[in-house]
Amino acid sequence: MTKVILGLSGGVDSSVSAWLLKNQGYDTEALFMRNWDSALNNDISGNPDLFDPVCPQETDYQDALAVAEQLNIKLHRHDFIKEYWDDVFQYFLSEYEKGRTPNPDILCNKYIKFNAFLTVAKTLEADKIAMGHYARVQETNGEFQLLKAIDLNKDQSYFLCQLTQEQLKHVLFPIGELTKPAVRKIAIENHLPTAKKKDSTGICFIGERNFAAFLGNYLPAKPGNIITETHQILGRHQGLMNYTIGQRKGLGIGGNKELGNDPWFVVGKNLMTNELMVGQGFHHPLLFANRCLVEEINWIPKQKFIGTLKCNAKFRYRQTDIPVEIEWVDDLTLSVKCIEPVRAITPGQAAVFYLGDICLGGGTIDKVYLDETLRAY
Repeated sequence: MTKVILGLSGGVDSSVSAWLLKNQGYDTEALFMRNWDSALNNDISGNPDLFDPVCPQETDYQDALAVAEQLNIKLHRHDFIKEYWDDVFQYFLSEYEKGRTPNPDILCNKYIKFNAFLTVAKTLEADKIAMGHYARVQETNGEFQLLKAIDLNKDQSYFLCQLTQEQLKHVLFPIGELTKPAVRKIAIENHLPTAKKKDSTGICFIGERNFAAFLGNYLPAKPGNIITETHQILGRHQGLMNYTIGQRKGLGIGGNKELGNDPWFVVGKNLMTNELMVGQGFHHPLLFANRCLVEEINWIPKQKFIGTLKCNAKFRYRQTDIPVEIEWVDDLTLSVKCIEPVRAITPGQAAVFYLGDICLGGGTIDKVYLDETLRAY
C-alpha cells in the first residue's frame, strides 16, 4: 500500500484532501507545518491594534488535529521556522529593499512545502506527499507535467511554477480534479470540522493585518515625494516598498483643480531619488509594456526548447493567459515578447508560462520594456 504524508493545514482544502486519500485506499498520515514564529507577527512598536492575542497557527493546528482524529489519521507536527526564515523571508525582505514586489508563496512552495517537507516525509517512510492545492500532475512518457486545476478560478499552478521533475514525481494533488463548491460539499456531507471554515487570505506569515506596519518592523520606511511624469510634486509616499505598479488605493492624492479628478495610479519608482511616479487613468501609457526579461527560470520539462516558442504567460495570479513569444537569453533567463502591450508587468513578481493547461515553469520578472524603452519600475 502506498504511504502518503499529507500537508494538513487546518483548512477545508487539505481536510477534504485527507478524506479523499483515505477513501482512495492510501496509507495516509498527515503533517502540520509550523513555518513562522507567531510572536514575530506582533508589532515591535507595541501597537495594541497589531497585537494578535490568539495565535492563528495554533487555531489551525487544533482544526487539523480535529480532522485527523475524525478520520483516524496520525498527525505529525514539524517546525520549519529556520528554513522559512532563511529561504523565504530573507529573500522577501531583500526584494522589498530593492523596491520590487516579491511573491513569497512561490518560494514557500519551492523550498518548504515541496522540499523541506518532502525530506521530513521521507524520514516517515512516505512514498508520496500530498497537498491541498488546486493543481494536477500527470506522467507522460516518463516525464511529469504540472497542469492547471479543473477549477480555473482556484487554479494554483502559478504558485507551483518552481517545482521540479523530482518533486512532481512524489506529489499528489487530491482536489485538483474538483471545483471549490464540490470540495465544500464533500466537507459538509462528511461533517468535517473545517467544512464551513473560511479560506485564509493575505501573506501566510503576516495574515490579515496591517502590511505596511509589519514590514516596517524589518525595513524602516523612507518617505519621499510622489511626482507626476513631468516631475510635479503631488504629495509624500511612506516608503517605495509599500507600493506596487498599477496600485490605486492608499496614495493619498485627491482631486486637483489643475489636473482634474481622474484617479491616480502608480506608474513607476525611482530608487535613486526615492520618488514614486503616478499617472492618471487606468490605461495610462506608462503602465504598459510589451517585453520583459525573466530571470531564475525553472523549466519543468526535461528538455528546453530551441529558438523561440509561442505560448501563454501569466504575470500575476489569476490573470488571463497572455499570448507571448519567448527565447532563451542564457540558461536561466528568458526574453519575453508580448503580442499586445500588457498592463502593469511588475519587477519582482513571477512570470509563469503555459502551453494550454500545461505549466512550463516560470521565473522572476527583472526588467520591463515598451519596445526598447526600459520602464522605471
